[in-house]
Amino acid sequence: MSKIKLVFLVLCCIFLACSKIKAQDKLYPNEFQLKDVVLLEGPFKHARDLNIQTLLKYDVDRILAPFRKEAGLPAKASGFPNWEGLDGHVGGHYLTAMAMNYAATGNAECKRRMDYMISELKACQEANEINNIDWGKGYAGGMPNSKAIWSTLQKGDFRAYRSAWAPCYNIHKMYAGLRDAWLYTGNNDSRTIFLKFCDWGINITSALTDEQMQSMLDAEHGGINEIFADAYQITGDVKYLVAAKRFSHRMLLDAMAADNDNLDNKHANTQIPKAIGFQRIAELTHDKYFTEAGSFFWETVTGKRSLAFGGNSRREFFPSPSSCIDFINDVEGPESCNSYNMLKLTEDLFRTDPSAKYADYYERTLYNHILSTQHPEHGGYVYFTPARPRHYRVYSAPNEAMWCCVGTGMENHGKYNQFIYTHNNDSLYLNLFIASELNWKEKGIKIKQETIFPDEEKTKLTVTEGSSHFNLMIRYPSWVKDAALKIIVNGKAVSYKSHPSSYIAVDRLWKAGDVVQVLLPMQNSIEHFPNVPSYIAIMHGPILLGAKTGTEDLKGLIADDGRWGQIPGGQKLPVDKAPIIIEDDISKITDELVPIKDKPLTFTAPGLKMINPIKVVLEPFYKIHDARYMMYWMSLTNTQYRSYHDSLAVQHKE
Repeated sequence: MSKIKLVFLVLCCIFLACSKIKAQDKLYPNEFQLKDVVLLEGPFKHARDLNIQTLLKYDVDRILAPFRKEAGLPAKASGFPNWEGLDGHVGGHYLTAMAMNYAATGNAECKRRMDYMISELKACQEANEINNIDWGKGYAGGMPNSKAIWSTLQKGDFRAYRSAWAPCYNIHKMYAGLRDAWLYTGNNDSRTIFLKFCDWGINITSALTDEQMQSMLDAEHGGINEIFADAYQITGDVKYLVAAKRFSHRMLLDAMAADNDNLDNKHANTQIPKAIGFQRIAELTHDKYFTEAGSFFWETVTGKRSLAFGGNSRREFFPSPSSCIDFINDVEGPESCNSYNMLKLTEDLFRTDPSAKYADYYERTLYNHILSTQHPEHGGYVYFTPARPRHYRVYSAPNEAMWCCVGTGMENHGKYNQFIYTHNNDSLYLNLFIASELNWKEKGIKIKQETIFPDEEKTKLTVTEGSSHFNLMIRYPSWVKDAALKIIVNGKAVSYKSHPSSYIAVDRLWKAGDVVQVLLPMQNSIEHFPNVPSYIAIMHGPILLGAKTGTEDLKGLIADDGRWGQIPGGQKLPVDKAPIIIEDDISKITDELVPIKDKPLTFTAPGLKMINPIKVVLEPFYKIHDARYMMYWMSLTNTQYRSYHDSLAVQHKE
């Protein structure tokens, strides 16, 4: 072999090794690779496996149809009819789902579909450079009417852009899909397509003034600032950081950075992805302005604008405090997309500040909202989760009802193993109590977590292989009482001074055979509805308890291709005829709950005094499907009820 060939071969090997390391190290250095955290039997593994079965029922050529159409390539299949006008948005979500599930499980069909999509998108990108020469170099989107929108936008003419349905939101999904195919699997073709697409985004807006950029960003645009921040981290090229800041919407950024909550009556899932971008920029630059914006947004939404199960928004918008009663009256409750994005923001914030408050919120939302939005038998996805008493949810079906929450739903159930454990230098964080096995390759150690939490109030970790010195950071959940948590290492209790919503450090040389038991006593508690204190939710630990109330008129339970099929359109049963709890001392309500033998997390309440009574059987909300339900209950004192009854009589008379 000649010296030139040898040098070339060495350089190629170095390049491939560096590419692999970059992809595996990912953009998120505190997270383990998905393949290194294996889910064991339990509700999350069931949901993940069912989701893969559901995903593989989708027709990939139909998903790709909009991209071929806009690139001027011959059709291989027809597109989906539902949500025409946002056609193409699901493609990026599907690509992410294929990448994550292949990375986590090694599923060969997921990889085949991922590779096929990337090859098709590469062909579309190449065709755009030829067929749309004046505006399409690098374009890999499937936005309907792309030519009219982007060829005029680059000249500062926003008429086609504004008459279309969220063009930047649409293409953001494919940006994210291409990034994730590289991120989770190391696919370098997707990385190349992604960066060329980013260059297109910079070029198509290069002639716009800052004022024009902000005007463009008045329309929903997803987390496109996050995408450019990711490109900056991948390449180190500052042009992408400049773009990330340029694509940050000042309307929200300036308010959040000044600790000003301006979210009333704003479309919720338009705002949340912007904040993800703010936090990604903050993480990479340590810019205090962006740092405060991301953090304050999270505090505002989780502290003031979220329901007991972690979700937020009604009719897709953040209500003002005086309008929160809409949650009770409307059937368009919190949107699944919102919680998907809030969990992304939570992961980002935790990476720079590993605080237990983030993991507490993550756990609550994961169990009560995300897990509940998948049908446990056919795998359909949920859009709205009504809080209205005695209403219900509807589900999607494969190749129909291509809502935004179908897209995020495709991803949700493939990333359950992403936040169970995280690491920071010599510290391993136990964030979630989910049965799983961790292979911490850098430490040469394997850990098995055995639990059926929340059906039992404990978890056990066993070091199954290796030996290494590190800090095991065990989350002390906010829902465990002060001094009630117990940690036992190899039969000996660990003393600590920490309080709920914190981490307890166990620093030692860990070796195969070590066993850690964590006892997590749970209790019943009451949570008041935000700004409507007469309504309460009943929690057991972090788990929202609900009650089935009937199966009448579940119209559209499995949605068709109708434009509004995501809305549960069956009869709205009268709110005043729903069960009302009468109790002068609200703290006594939880005392009335009686556990049902051999049915974990299931209670009756025979001692509760009720108007419009039902036989109450409380169970985890995430297990309630194909039924009307109660998640919030009106709870009044005797005096309050008399006043309420009198006011209803007056309204009826009027």
